[in-house]
Amino acid sequence: MKSFIKEFKEFISKGSVMDMAVGIIIGGAFTAIVTSLVNDVIMPLLSLLTGGFDFSSLSIPLGEGEEAAALNYGAFIAAIINFLLIALVIFIIIKAINKFRKTKEEEVTTKVCPFCKSEISIEATKCPHCTSDLDA
Repeated sequence: MKSFIKEFKEFISKGSVMDMAVGIIIGGAFTAIVTSLVNDVIMPLLSLLTGGFDFSSLSIPLGEGEEAAALNYGAFIAAIINFLLIALVIFIIIKAINKFRKTKEEEVTTKVCPFCKSEISIEATKCPHCTSDLDA
């Protein structure tokens, strides 16, 4: 049991687990922002464009009376718009990150000494390993 607890402590204290937890928390907050954007900005604008049609109130009653169950497909439409907006923003963020990584990876900072084949700084004029003079 002690080894299990020790192993669990090691797992939980790893950086990747903490990064994932932070990502989930930020994702939850981001979802709240996008939900508000859809419900408070996009849906009213959509309603304005459709002549005052309110998507969020669309439903099909499944019985009679005030407390009858209803199939709220308008809320489902709003959820689909939420999903598409979140997916779009995540796509744009990942695309930007990948572009940044690609640019960073292409940046050359080292070269190989032609005499001793050691990896040295791109700006070196003399090899620190074999002390050969290098062409600039």
